[in-house]
Amino acid sequence: MPTLATLARTLATGRSSRDLVEECLARIADPNGEGSRAFLKVHTDQARTAADFHDRTRRNGAAGSPFAGIPVSVKDLFDIAGDVTTAGSIALRDAAPATHDAVAVARLKAAGFVPIGRTNMTEFAFSGLGINPHYGTPLNAYDRKAGRIPGGSSSGAAVSLTDGMAFAALGTDTGGSCRIPAALCGLVGFKPTAARVPLDGAVPLSSSLDSIGPIAASVTCCAVLDAILSGDDSFDLPTFPLDGLRLAVPQTVVLDSIDSEVSSAFVQAQSTLSSAGVRIVDVPLRELSELPQINAKGGFGAAESYAFHRPLIAAKRDLYDPRVLSRILRGSEQNAVDYIDLVRARADFCRRVRKIIAPYDALLMPTVPVVAPRLLDLESEEAYRDVNLLMLRNPTVANFLDGCSISLPCQGPGDAPVGLMLIGQPDDDARLLAIAAAIEGLVTPK
Repeated sequence: MPTLATLARTLATGRSSRDLVEECLARIADPNGEGSRAFLKVHTDQARTAADFHDRTRRNGAAGSPFAGIPVSVKDLFDIAGDVTTAGSIALRDAAPATHDAVAVARLKAAGFVPIGRTNMTEFAFSGLGINPHYGTPLNAYDRKAGRIPGGSSSGAAVSLTDGMAFAALGTDTGGSCRIPAALCGLVGFKPTAARVPLDGAVPLSSSLDSIGPIAASVTCCAVLDAILSGDDSFDLPTFPLDGLRLAVPQTVVLDSIDSEVSSAFVQAQSTLSSAGVRIVDVPLRELSELPQINAKGGFGAAESYAFHRPLIAAKRDLYDPRVLSRILRGSEQNAVDYIDLVRARADFCRRVRKIIAPYDALLMPTVPVVAPRLLDLESEEAYRDVNLLMLRNPTVANFLDGCSISLPCQGPGDAPVGLMLIGQPDDDARLLAIAAAIEGLVTPK
């Protein structure tokens, strides 16, 4: 899969944006592919028009960005002017079309990226599996005959990249929704500090935890997209020396129930990094065992999603995926005192954990403890619940800490995709991206 830098060079040396768009559209339309499940709407005419515009401006020496004309996919959580934002649901199909682009979409367009279409997702972004009973579930490119899940909630976003239907994807991350599909599909997914990218124009899940981030082919691609989404003027990452880099591996919770493939890849990644001069330190971080109790009543996701969905549930309850609805309705079990207690518990947890991890450059752990399971193995309510909790367990640490986090592939060549996750302190985004870029060449499959 080409990086954004590679695509920018090909555009600068004569390839047309229209060629890129037609290539993506052909793959979306492939009757033997996943386009019909990965995309809920394809912007065929708009993408062609935008591509032709960027080709003309580039021929005239007036391209506003080196990335002008590159097709990207947009998660169905974001407003695009003229589109109905359904958030992977059927309950919103008759909603009024958006009158304005979401801020994140507007910034991508201003940088010249071409939205190729709206990608499928877990309904209302409330699951880490990527399963959607309304529109179908796009299947993981790895071992596709086995029918493995892509991860969620940004499921179509990841599959749009692995299958060459777009070259970058706009997603969201409330508890791992960029990083989980990136890990399961062999991509890079970045979750910024929540306040870094404006949420305006995106359907909310949890106002306390939601963040907007990219999925892409490389760390540098994610850094470019993050700079654009956050309004940063610089695309350049500082060089981060590996010798003396200090990474902490928590020994509580995050290594539990790890399968043999993830364990082998994670051990090999640690060994490779240690050989390069990285100091890897095991830390107890027993505080992580407190999270299930802190969130025992559903946490911020349940409380804040219920506040948003209550009117829609009253009108269209039967149109919800029952597995998503049950998680939202847990918010009805919380009262004002419960919510205030949750806010205080989070603040106390963050204060204590940030102090412990302050001496280290980042936390290091597997993004998720298992490789992508088969869709058929998740049909029972119990299996769905248990595997969903397992997928969300590690990534949610960063969201609860309001930190930044990135997942990059670390499996061996030909093996099932495995994600290696770094978690940094709040507002340490550029530094974390620089660290990830420094280790990427060592751990990613060749």
